[in-house]
Amino acid sequence: MRGLLPQAAVLGGVVAGALVVAFRGDPNEAGHYPGCPFLALTGYYCPGCGMTRLVYALTHGDVGVAFGLNPLLFVLLPVFGYLYVLWTVRTARGLPMRTVLFKQPVVYSFLGLVIVYWIVRNLPAAQALAP
Repeated sequence: MRGLLPQAAVLGGVVAGALVVAFRGDPNEAGHYPGCPFLALTGYYCPGCGMTRLVYALTHGDVGVAFGLNPLLFVLLPVFGYLYVLWTVRTARGLPMRTVLFKQPVVYSFLGLVIVYWIVRNLPAAQALAP
């Protein structure tokens, strides 16, 4: 069980973070949370903009609102959950973490997707992707 301490720490951090977001205050109201430093410095949205409000919406059951705040992150949440479960199961079995999602072409494609998303969500024609 000692081998699962990193997984327990990650899970505990995610749960604690979600609880803080859910109960500390509404991130849609000014003054509850610091804003995005990239947005403050440049005036452009980063790929993570809307993440705090997404978590707040999900913890309050507003799935549609959550999707609208950051569609890419919303779609990736199940992937992150899958990777966490895979990591936990493989660690419990004493196996190294291996998945096709960590292969170089997939990683580079993911990074390319994030960069394209970052650019497109700041275009006037793509306001639907803005938080």
